[in-house]
Amino acid sequence: MSAIQNKVGIETKPFTFTVERGKVREFASAIGDDNPIYQDVAFAKKQGYRDLPVPPTFATVIDMWGGASFEDLIAMLEVDPLKVLHGEQSYEYMSPIYAGDTITAQMKVVDQKEKGGLTLFTLETIYRNEKNENVLLARSVVIER
Repeated sequence: MSAIQNKVGIETKPFTFTVERGKVREFASAIGDDNPIYQDVAFAKKQGYRDLPVPPTFATVIDMWGGASFEDLIAMLEVDPLKVLHGEQSYEYMSPIYAGDTITAQMKVVDQKEKGGLTLFTLETIYRNEKNENVLLARSVVIER
């Protein structure tokens, strides 16, 4: 391991975000997804959803509006922000997330590796609904060059 202290096990404080229909609509529009299930509540319900479902990468919105800022993440990992890259991102849904849901999330460092002069941090964020059910697991890799 380099001079960077091992950060495995460090967690952010939990944060809460209520999914708004407007945010679902804005996000779908921003990513160019014109599927009416993200825009029209009546259509979504006709398709078997209880409200507007969130698009697959909507966790980005949850994190942006409720989660740790880039500056907070940099401080937590103790890395140089000028040397940080986003390595990868994946989402594993356990249950749908809908407009109206209140989601609580918490990020944790689950792995740290040195590879070819790079430090790779694997982060996992678990998202729970208001019933405390796990609905989503997001994994990302942050790289310090």
